[in-house]
Amino acid sequence: MKTIPLALCTILLSATILGQERDPALTHADSLRGMLSPERTCYDVRFYHLDIRIDPADSSLRGSNEITFDVVRPFTRMQVDLFANMKIDGITLQGSPTKPSFTREADAVFVDFPKELPAGSHQTLRIAYSGKPIAAKRPPWDGGFIWDKDRSGRPWVMVTCQGTGASLWWPTKDHQDDEPDSMMISIAVPPGLEDVSNGRLRSTENLANGWKRYNWFVSYPINTYNVTVNIGNYVHFSDTYQGNTPLTLDYYVLPENLEKAKTHFDQVKPMMTCFERFFGPYPFPRDGYKLVECSHTGMEHQSAVAYGNWYIGGYRGRAPSEAGLKFDFIIIHESAHEWWGNAITAKDVADMWIHESFGAYAEALFVECQYGYAEALKYINGKRSNVGNRSPIIATFNVAREGSGDMYDKGQLVLNTLRSVISNDTLWFDVLRGLMTRFSMQTVTGEDITGYITLRAGTDLGYFFDQYLRFPKIPVLEVSSWKKGNESGARYRWRADVKEFKMPIRVSTGKGQWGWITPTMEWQTMNLGDLAPEDFEIEKDRFYVDVRLNYSYLDPATPEMRRR
Repeated sequence: MKTIPLALCTILLSATILGQERDPALTHADSLRGMLSPERTCYDVRFYHLDIRIDPADSSLRGSNEITFDVVRPFTRMQVDLFANMKIDGITLQGSPTKPSFTREADAVFVDFPKELPAGSHQTLRIAYSGKPIAAKRPPWDGGFIWDKDRSGRPWVMVTCQGTGASLWWPTKDHQDDEPDSMMISIAVPPGLEDVSNGRLRSTENLANGWKRYNWFVSYPINTYNVTVNIGNYVHFSDTYQGNTPLTLDYYVLPENLEKAKTHFDQVKPMMTCFERFFGPYPFPRDGYKLVECSHTGMEHQSAVAYGNWYIGGYRGRAPSEAGLKFDFIIIHESAHEWWGNAITAKDVADMWIHESFGAYAEALFVECQYGYAEALKYINGKRSNVGNRSPIIATFNVAREGSGDMYDKGQLVLNTLRSVISNDTLWFDVLRGLMTRFSMQTVTGEDITGYITLRAGTDLGYFFDQYLRFPKIPVLEVSSWKKGNESGARYRWRADVKEFKMPIRVSTGKGQWGWITPTMEWQTMNLGDLAPEDFEIEKDRFYVDVRLNYSYLDPATPEMRRR
């Protein structure tokens, strides 16, 4: 699909280049995967038809993918991607009597045409392939197929590929920047099994030897890592959510969990109500919403969310607050990605915080919606101990590398802080809905998101995003408070990596009194009235900062304090 133009500022681009030069772990293969090279930008994907046969008996698949694309500028060479362990059985260009040639380098496939493809033309490339895709060792945290069995010993097969790349199992332009406008997913499975994939089931076909093909159609743009298969002995039940528009809810679970699921999945409807209130309508109504049971914890596969949280509260029974045990973490977090990650997608995985920070913050908003703001603050601040602050949330661009795992819990704390800085909930939630209205069904940069928030907030927030996203450490508020006779005061300043850091923050200004201060990197002073020096506080539950407080009592005869 057509995407927002990629525009990185000169400073960030320079930092990216320098970062690539510094990191000895980066390879040419990383650049092939992560770079928007001329061999990728020369064409714009419009439609995929993935048509494969999956055989659990030998952990193999074979079939083809048809890539329909528009030629952006004339070319004779294009790049697609397929892991090196997968075999290419043939490549053809629709309407051409001559087969293209191809070469392989790492996991990239370079297709060469004997004649230049003209700009503006509409082309379809068919890639036939086969092989045994890599198996996931620790799904969903690493990519690959899961060749599992259910309790009855029947095959139970699924895939996770976020981060590792969709090209581990099908040939595609494996870069988040380019999504097709729509897609057909045709999966043939052995007798007695069913496939559940993204979108709507259009038809089934009976094949030889009892095999069956399931044809799923995705009517919206979809990112390649969200394309999925779920093969098993599923039972199905359904419901309807009456939100902004009627929405079908379809659930696919193992037979022994049917009754449990009918009760446990009741939380989907209040979740939809909360998320539509905060973010706007469910993004994919034509394709519906599905929860599909899996053997790993879960994944945000568009319109077919993978679910494996054991039908209990929290994250497999653990939560950062008591309220966190009152809902199923996987249902809430992975479904939040229908908005943040699936509807709005980061162009480069270095900006994956757009998916995960907003997805994690959505958990807290669900708590707020169901149990109140005070409980939401407990939930958010319960995540503090999980944050390492050892590397930045934003990673190196153009090399298919994600930033720090802090993008989840730290990201949630940062967005809570940003809400507090904006200090206008009507505006804050209008901004969240506005982001969805402005960027839904598009791929975006971090600058697109932060620029929109800054514009709507009507104040400079560049220093804020730079410090929290591009540096590992959080800002430190240094405070020296004192009391001299009947007079109390404090000196304060920010210590941060960003020299222009000037975030306003709420602090105690007297007994039972709170007010705003706007520290900078220079010392400032304030009167504390009747407040004891050790009782100076900040609203730490609303601001994610480090506080370094020292205090003293001074004899009235002490000379005037000098600035440090």
